[in-house]
Amino acid sequence: MRERFALPPHEMEILLHQIHQIDGLHEAVILSTCNRVEFYVATICPRLSGERIQNILSDRVGCKAPFYHHAMPFSVRHLFRVASGLDSMILGETEVLGQVKRAYDKALRRGSTSRHLNKLFQYAFRVAKTVRSETRITRGPTSIGAAVVELAEKIFDDLEKCRIMILGAGETSKRTARSLISRGVQSTFVSNRTYERAARLAAEVGGEALHFAQWQNAFPDVDILISSTSAPYPILTSEQLSLLMKKRRERPVFIIDLAVPRDVEASASNLDSVFLYDIDSLQDIAQQSINIRHCELECCEALIEEHVRGFVARLQHRSTWENSHRLLSV
Repeated sequence: MRERFALPPHEMEILLHQIHQIDGLHEAVILSTCNRVEFYVATICPRLSGERIQNILSDRVGCKAPFYHHAMPFSVRHLFRVASGLDSMILGETEVLGQVKRAYDKALRRGSTSRHLNKLFQYAFRVAKTVRSETRITRGPTSIGAAVVELAEKIFDDLEKCRIMILGAGETSKRTARSLISRGVQSTFVSNRTYERAARLAAEVGGEALHFAQWQNAFPDVDILISSTSAPYPILTSEQLSLLMKKRRERPVFIIDLAVPRDVEASASNLDSVFLYDIDSLQDIAQQSINIRHCELECCEALIEEHVRGFVARLQHRSTWENSHRLLSV
């Protein structure tokens, strides 16, 4: 259902224009991400505006829009929680703040916002920054890819100089490699028992495909090995790895074994300069971070509640002043 209502960027302008035709609605921001489609509006007719927006969406996709809505101060609290990463699938994730900023900027440049939403969103950005800086809600990796990146940055001084090798062309390997590439890794080898699959994945990640019989030849030049094959037995034993490490002159190697059963013999972790992590240990690292974030949730909610009260009080004070000013001017 969420996919049906998702808004591609080229439709955002059209929808903002349609919403602005609604009587009594003066400002609007549309936030559309992989996990939400939300409308923030300033209106003198909340119920009517909500119904009209729902009708516009329903006409667009051919079915009734499953709406929920918040009026002030609950709408203010909701935006503060969204911008702070408290309403995300991954608690405390930071990507959503950038998405909120881009949505606001798009509406601002179009002229769809004025003093109410301008103040609200600018305040929300400050709240999100405060929540990040005064709590541990964003601390630590919460996915296997993020855990791999954090560990890699502890092992190597500069990821931009590192080379990755991917054994097996599965989705988990691909996502993990992309996490490393996003942090600067530029050189990637891909090897798979079926060379065509290796070539396709290499093209996707901007790497070089290798025949499976050749991957050990390239291993001495690799800093990070991501392995996720479907082999029923280890494809890399401690003895094999010991010989390969001699060719590397003991230069450290970070091995991420995502295969079940394992691709790399567990005892290989005892070798000097070998940093071996399997999928269980990476999940444990991610879960520890998630637990820490959940412990911080109460503190974050208290901070947000304080800022909600502050923002609403400012609005009420300004409204009282403006009404008095108009009466005095008559």
